[in-house]
Amino acid sequence: MLIFNTLVDKFLDGLVQAGSYQRFARCYKRFYKLQPEMTRSIYDQFVFQLQNSIRDEIQEIRDEGNLEALLDSLDKMEKEAGDRTELAWRPSGVPEQDLRSHLVPYLLQQRDYLHKVLKEREEENKRLAQAVLLGRRKIQEMQKEIETRKQAWQELSKAQRELILSVEEPK
Repeated sequence: MLIFNTLVDKFLDGLVQAGSYQRFARCYKRFYKLQPEMTRSIYDQFVFQLQNSIRDEIQEIRDEGNLEALLDSLDKMEKEAGDRTELAWRPSGVPEQDLRSHLVPYLLQQRDYLHKVLKEREEENKRLAQAVLLGRRKIQEMQKEIETRKQAWQELSKAQRELILSVEEPK
């Protein structure tokens, strides 16, 4: 917390230096020419009130938001980050652009994956189609073989009947 308090004090000093009395006097040039002492007094009061107001706001944030715990958690996250050099994603302020920048890599990855799966399926379908054609040819060959054997069986059966009839006739 000591570091944080020092940081707040340095911020306030920098703020006072950035808003120097000369700048203040330039902004209120006419009033400064009429009453320079009063301008200095107003500037001093303004700076004093601004510093007190900022300190009060920071103290209020500390009290309400448990700032010490949040800063400790921030320190912990910083230690966990270690030596990572890649930048973390930050929103640009344009929701469409943020959504696009977040989703496009994912969608491109999905597209590539789907192309790969499609190619695999097409190759598998081609292989299965060839297997089906081969199976159909085998079925046709088997049907021909069945028909041939059927005819041979019928001829054999006919010959057997003729033989039986020829043997039975001499009686």
